[in-house]
Amino acid sequence: MNARILIALFLVAVFSLGAVVLAAPSGDGDADEPPSTGGSRFEGAVMPKGLRAPDFDLKDQDGNPISMRQFRGKPVIVTFLYTTCQDTCPLQAQTIRGALDQLGEDVPAIAIAVDPPRDTPARARAFLVEQRAFGRIDFVLGTRAQLKPLWDGFYVRPQSVSEEHNSRFTLVDKRGFQRIGFPGYEGTPERLAHDIRLLESE
Repeated sequence: MNARILIALFLVAVFSLGAVVLAAPSGDGDADEPPSTGGSRFEGAVMPKGLRAPDFDLKDQDGNPISMRQFRGKPVIVTFLYTTCQDTCPLQAQTIRGALDQLGEDVPAIAIAVDPPRDTPARARAFLVEQRAFGRIDFVLGTRAQLKPLWDGFYVRPQSVSEEHNSRFTLVDKRGFQRIGFPGYEGTPERLAHDIRLLESE
């Protein structure tokens, strides 16, 4: 083989190796930032790095205080439901139930109400009982003004007369970052459970 070709191939190999070394993570990242998910093994869509889940101090369907920070140290399944929904919302609740069954344990799962003031504590309890999700999913309830920062922070639309709310699941990691998103039609119990296991292992 021509000597010039051999030299050129050698230089290409050296430069390629250098690029791999430079691209390798240094391990000096901010301890408060979620780990890189390049080359993701997650089933859902990886969300932008550093996107915190909005915190809140509201009440659940039983009148108990509920906040995002109370779940620190555990991954959280978040979805967005309204209590008079007859189609997508029951399916989302069943998807979460199935994921918890797949996991063999109940990780925190919350449903942020998107239709106040019709989403009352009594209706929320009735919805959860009907879906056999009482004690496994907690509703986050409040006024429109109280819930709007959550809708904005999770990038969802509330329910309205002319427009359906977003059917979606968001997985929040142990440090309170939004990490994985699923449109409602792409979320399955198996896929949610798979990604929760990965978040638990971090």
